[in-house]
Amino acid sequence: MSLVVMGVSGSGKSTVAALVAERAGAAFIDADDLHPESNVQKMAAGIPLTDEDRMPWLARVGEVIADHSGERVVVACSALKRVYRDAIRERAGSVLFAELDGTRELLAQRMGGRQQHFMPLGLLDSQLATLESLQPDEEGLRVDIAREPDRIADAILSRWLAQP
Repeated sequence: MSLVVMGVSGSGKSTVAALVAERAGAAFIDADDLHPESNVQKMAAGIPLTDEDRMPWLARVGEVIADHSGERVVVACSALKRVYRDAIRERAGSVLFAELDGTRELLAQRMGGRQQHFMPLGLLDSQLATLESLQPDEEGLRVDIAREPDRIADAILSRWLAQP
């Protein structure tokens, strides 16, 4: 089963996913690297992506996960809506989602301290409004981002490795 570490910008997806991948000896993929240039330009200009913008990107994320079939892979990806997670699952198969959850204040503080990232602070509220947390019928867990990244990674890793 593959793992997708999900959440809004500033939640620590890339940091936590890289830690989990390293500890599990898994491949790490940052889904931000799979965005087409047109998406990156829109976000950098402070324009929220539409579902139409996101669907080809999410299909690509699922395909990249599927390309790693038979090996462990950890992906950092926003996956904010159920339909987005379903689009990933459609191509990738079995996926465990780890949702990084935190307050708007903490997220804004983290985003304000980042250097050279295409996602501006102005899009945080748009992402929070779009976010549909994991549903009870979705394979996954929610983790509070107020904890240290090492502890978050440990919690996710123990759940992921316990999957059949």
